[in-house]
Amino acid sequence: MKVSHRPAELFAAFDDPDLIAHAGLVPTVRLAERCGLPALVAEKVHLTTAKNGAGTAADAKAMSIVGGMVAGADSIDDLDILRHGGLPRLFGGVRAPSTLGSFLRAFTWGHVRQLESAARAFTCRLAAHTGLIPKRDEVVFVDIDSKVKQVYGPAKQGASFGYTKQRGLHFQIVTVKTSTCAPVIVATRLRKGSAGSGKGAASLLREALATVRAMGITAQVVVRADSAYFSHKVVDVCRKAGAAFSLAVAVKKTIREAIAGIPEDAWTPIKYASAVWDAEEERWISDAEITEIPFTAFTSKKKAFHTTARLIVRRVKRLNPTGVPAGQAELFGVWRHHVIFTDSPFVLAQAEPMHREHAVIEQVFADLEDSALAHLPSGKFTANAAWLTLAATAYNLTRASGHLASAFHAKARTGTIRRHLINIPARIATGARRLTLHLPERWRWCDDFTDLWTATGQRMLTRTTQPT
Repeated sequence: MKVSHRPAELFAAFDDPDLIAHAGLVPTVRLAERCGLPALVAEKVHLTTAKNGAGTAADAKAMSIVGGMVAGADSIDDLDILRHGGLPRLFGGVRAPSTLGSFLRAFTWGHVRQLESAARAFTCRLAAHTGLIPKRDEVVFVDIDSKVKQVYGPAKQGASFGYTKQRGLHFQIVTVKTSTCAPVIVATRLRKGSAGSGKGAASLLREALATVRAMGITAQVVVRADSAYFSHKVVDVCRKAGAAFSLAVAVKKTIREAIAGIPEDAWTPIKYASAVWDAEEERWISDAEITEIPFTAFTSKKKAFHTTARLIVRRVKRLNPTGVPAGQAELFGVWRHHVIFTDSPFVLAQAEPMHREHAVIEQVFADLEDSALAHLPSGKFTANAAWLTLAATAYNLTRASGHLASAFHAKARTGTIRRHLINIPARIATGARRLTLHLPERWRWCDDFTDLWTATGQRMLTRTTQPT
């Protein structure tokens, strides 16, 4: 590729009031309106004590923030992306970034909880309207995890040093997915940076599981998490909600003793890195093996919390025997062990790889940080908590738009959905008492955009419908 004109022959001017850069915002915002996001915010979020009118028109301000996030805004100033060219002709009620910043800073923790309630209700409506979470699948996975978001100013409320040794704020998310759909965020919570990964997990998970059931999902639910969430409180929440659990377990003294008692002939090779299938013996030749044993956990707690379930153990040969922790037996010098505590109804060969797929939540973190959560933009903790909730709402809205567009976009990264379906340049033309968005010819994803556009109740202009 090369520039086809000399610099003296090529000019640029910002002078067209009818151009827009984000034509895909029209069907996406229409989808949010159809699923009642503005009405839910107006109904549930009441910032009546906010000064200088910062709490007025919460629905319009929340929609402005979500719309900006869908288009790729990752800071409060970036929300000005909604006020260029002809966008004011297509959208009403767009607020300036300074107004939106004042709105976010007006939030107290109670207002954040109101916003979270609205977001959960919106997610249920979004799933019902678009079929985002297929109900025909037999198993639904609920994943919970947390991440420290690094910040660079000590003045940010709640920012402190945690296990990452970096100053940050620590947020939790809970997602729901099936084997045929991408993850959808059903709950979020922001904590101070020094908070432990599992702090508050039981209450957040309780809200998330209630949201999953409110979606009308009746399938078997399996909660997956890493070892930070291995606690009697998390297991108790799962059992009261009728969900199975699959929790990673740290290999400590009681676990090492249980592993040491496993007979050598109980191990089964599995398909793992560098595994080879032996057709004659009909088994995997692998450096990884699995087995399971019964185990009772939380015996140091009250008897009501004692939980007997399966301990699934995967062992993988050590590549560096010198890295064996001090005091471990020869067994642990040859193998690294990964342990799962689960009461899922699936057989060993199914349950173990199912748990490994918990890693999909890392993709959600990557998507959030590739868009609205690139920054936690405010110095006020509750403003950042509201920003996190709206970022999750924008993520779900973007994913729902991709779901309506095509099978490919239903599972694509949200950044891909933005590039293909949201950030499309267009020129607004007026005629025959209607507005027409003229989009680029030969747009690679025009058919997918057409499906999204028509799924939200709008019509495409074809040659047969063009005015004469």
